Amino acid sequence: MAEEAKWYVVHTYSGYENAVAAAVLKAAENRRMQDLITEVNIPTETVTEHTENGEKTIERKTYPGYVFVKMILTDESWHLVRNVRGATGFVGSDGKAIPLTEQEILNMGVERHEDISGFNVGDSVKVTDGPLEGFLGVVEDVDAAKNRVRVIVSMFGRETPVDLDYYQVEAASD
Repeated sequence: MAEEAKWYVVHTYSGYENAVAAAVLKAAENRRMQDLITEVNIPTETVTEHTENGEKTIERKTYPGYVFVKMILTDESWHLVRNVRGATGFVGSDGKAIPLTEQEILNMGVERHEDISGFNVGDSVKVTDGPLEGFLGVVEDVDAAKNRVRVIVSMFGRETPVDLDYYQVEAASD
């Protein structure tokens, strides 16, 4: 296939997210369409709730009522997903499914990327992109989920925290 699979958002009845995700994968397997529908994701977050009995850690859906499907959009794959019980349609305009952009995928946490930065708190780094290009700083925080680091940069004699994407910094050569 020349076309690359993209992430699409499917609207579901509330509480049917897991059933829809399982049904899409099962239908794709039954119809031998795993090459068209490659992944299904329901983004979740771990939250600590404070109750009368103490703290309780639970996992809840980040986007209730939505399932994310990575697929190559064809008439056949569109109909398969659209006709799954519990799915009400694709998010888009005029019934047309619109794929998520790379930035939306990262911001929404649809795809989890492991921390490939190699940066740790306390590391010396050099800013390689943006208005602070060429500045040296020290990593204060690493946010692997967003592929960002907070760097303390010395500007005009003051320590200033700056949030940067991984690609904007590199390890400083000693």
